[in-house]
Amino acid sequence: MIQLAYAGDGEGDAVLVDPLVADMDMTPLYDLFRNPDVVKVFHAARQDLEIFANDGDLIPTPLFDTQVAAMVCGFGEQVGYETLARKVAKASIDKSSRFTDWSRRPLSDAQKKYALADVTHLRVIYEHLAAELDRTGRRPWVEEEMDVLRDPATYRVEPREAYQRLKTRNPSPRFLGIARELAAFREDYAQTNNIPRTRIFKDDALLELVSLKPKDMGELSKARLLLREARKGAIADGILKAVAAGMAVPKEELPPPPKQKSRDQINGALADLLRVLLKAKAERAGVAQKLIATASDLDDIAAGARDGDWRKGWRGEVFGADALRLCEGEIALACKGHDVRIVPLDAS
Repeated sequence: MIQLAYAGDGEGDAVLVDPLVADMDMTPLYDLFRNPDVVKVFHAARQDLEIFANDGDLIPTPLFDTQVAAMVCGFGEQVGYETLARKVAKASIDKSSRFTDWSRRPLSDAQKKYALADVTHLRVIYEHLAAELDRTGRRPWVEEEMDVLRDPATYRVEPREAYQRLKTRNPSPRFLGIARELAAFREDYAQTNNIPRTRIFKDDALLELVSLKPKDMGELSKARLLLREARKGAIADGILKAVAAGMAVPKEELPPPPKQKSRDQINGALADLLRVLLKAKAERAGVAQKLIATASDLDDIAAGARDGDWRKGWRGEVFGADALRLCEGEIALACKGHDVRIVPLDAS
């Protein structure tokens, strides 16, 4: 279900568009997405944009993601739409329909109301965040993030490489081999049916399936994290075939374990200092820490890495430059109360 709200000179209107209706022509919507005079506002846009990129071979422009903007404006990490609606628009959203079956038609009145609420307050949220970005001069920061979302390469996923996006600590080649087959099946099914991969099964369910290695429907039923729709029909059959294929891959053709830095390569004390620096810098800038650098980034820096997104653009200004200075022994950190200060060191 696609939710749309138009905000012109007045309050605007909100409507639902059902792409599952037979012979639904999406051309008018895609023409709107291409219109350079209309700003397209999304919340947590990436998954939606992936669908449009694959189905319509387009990415809406100009583009504004309220989740990204909110992280830049100090609302925390991956702030939810309901939180922004409550804090910015002073609106309360009824969540009772969130986990209902959205594949069934017709939708109930409660489902329609919930779906429309997803866009009803976006104008107020957008205007508030846009004004804050202009006030702080941080609109270019958000534009850097939008450049990533506007890049078609962001949404190109080769099914056989999809497993590399999974977050797992199990380096076993057999484990990775089964994960590769399951991820490839999920990616093929998602692309063929134009649905989000999480609607098939989520990453945690995929990793559970790798551990279970189900051989038949009985064993598949033991998967606790699998969605009901994935326990039968084409998805269930695909899961069992993928697991069997992963088990049958010759040892020499299994994917190699990812290269991981040993703890010996990471300067633990430096990593701890970098975490303190990141926290202080993020709090001072009012930006979510993970938007600047991840825990993995900090370990990489402490192991000698000197390149990465943390060093580019606004991230470099906020954190990256001082992170490098800390690594080179050019600065130290000092604390006074709750305040963390940067102390330049004498080069001599």
